[in-house]
Amino acid sequence: MSTINRSDHAVVLGASIGGLLAARVLSESFARVTIFDRDRLPVDGVTGRKGVPQGDHTHGLLARGRQVLEELFPGFADDMAVVGAVSADVQGDGVWINHGHRVAAKQTGLFGLGVTRVALEAYVRRRVAELPNVELRERHEALGLLCSGDRSRVTGVQVLPAGGTELRLDADLVVDATGRGNRGPTWLSELGYEKPAEEHVDPLTYYESRVYHRKPGQLNFTSAVISPSPDLPIGGAALPVEGNRWMMTLVGVGKDGTLPADRDGYTGFTRRLPSDELFQLVTRCEPAGPGLRLRLPVSVRRRYERLARLPEGLVSIADAICSFNPAYAQGMTVAAVEAIALRDCLRQGLDGLPRRFYAAASKVIDVPWGMAVGADLSHPEVEGPRSRKTNFINRYVARLHIAAARHPAVGYAFLSVANLMSPPQRLFSPGVLARVLWYGRRPSRISAAPMRWRHVDASGR
Repeated sequence: MSTINRSDHAVVLGASIGGLLAARVLSESFARVTIFDRDRLPVDGVTGRKGVPQGDHTHGLLARGRQVLEELFPGFADDMAVVGAVSADVQGDGVWINHGHRVAAKQTGLFGLGVTRVALEAYVRRRVAELPNVELRERHEALGLLCSGDRSRVTGVQVLPAGGTELRLDADLVVDATGRGNRGPTWLSELGYEKPAEEHVDPLTYYESRVYHRKPGQLNFTSAVISPSPDLPIGGAALPVEGNRWMMTLVGVGKDGTLPADRDGYTGFTRRLPSDELFQLVTRCEPAGPGLRLRLPVSVRRRYERLARLPEGLVSIADAICSFNPAYAQGMTVAAVEAIALRDCLRQGLDGLPRRFYAAASKVIDVPWGMAVGADLSHPEVEGPRSRKTNFINRYVARLHIAAARHPAVGYAFLSVANLMSPPQRLFSPGVLARVLWYGRRPSRISAAPMRWRHVDASGR
């Protein structure tokens, strides 16, 4: 790592995954890092919190996210295995069904992680809090920013501790990681700057999640993801998580994706899916808790990189820049990659940091945003601009899924891009393109055999 001059103090507003990872990389560049969060933060790795309402639903850590966390917290995968998280090859150890077509299995070396959001956040929070120059203060609400006389630079924050009086703290850098409902654009406006342009897509998607007891060998698959499609706007996912449990979420899009209200309805819903993995689960495994329902929020992308003027000393990160449709399991991984981008930008100093970082973050966001929004807009009921490019990509990806049922290499290309391990150009490489154009013209009559359960340890063996 290159040597940089350490500035004095950085403040992170928000102690969710994005804020914690930002604090981790800031600890390399600043003598002191202070994290503020308005919640009381649980310490048991089991209890959720108010500020993460989606925390009790199924989450996935994509291969790139796992790679970044291993880099930032050496021993991460082994530590997760100790608490019971399940490591698996994303294509070789699981079932993926896209547009009704099963991706042909192949061991790829791309390893994701089955773990609850609560356990993952608790682990990252503990590792960050152990850093000698990081202080974590819970139950402190961010009120606003301090700035220089000419308002060209943010110089600190105003926070309100629960039951206390307002505090004003100086900082060389403030990172806004306060999530979807952040006040970053409003704070910019109050300082005399334009708000960033925003793009919105309402996915019209609903979740119903349940936890089940898990026993090795009880089912013939290690994980399953069945994506909704325009022809059948329902789907679901089942991931093995710590505590010998399954975390399963059913997904419905639009009026035709109405979710069940009881256990019998849950079973009937899984019968409608194009493959029987989730039906196996609900009929063979015992529930470990009640069902939880969630109407997914609107996806929002804030275009900070397009602003002509930005104050120095302030950057937003993770959901404060772009909050994705969580059905695609991209949010935590994108936050991790953005943290790496922030670290790299800091190596060039603080001057001009916001513009450098937003340009880099935009490149990180482009691919997952395009994939998620494109998939959402393939459903006729979802409103949003459908450009020629969007329509072309959706037609191409539909054919790609057909080809992926015959050719593992095509499925690997798709999953590699979806896991943020490869650029989207990989989907148009000669070998993939030829198979998509030839075999994607008609559905395969051969369905890949269902996966058989096999134990995988932290290294994926």
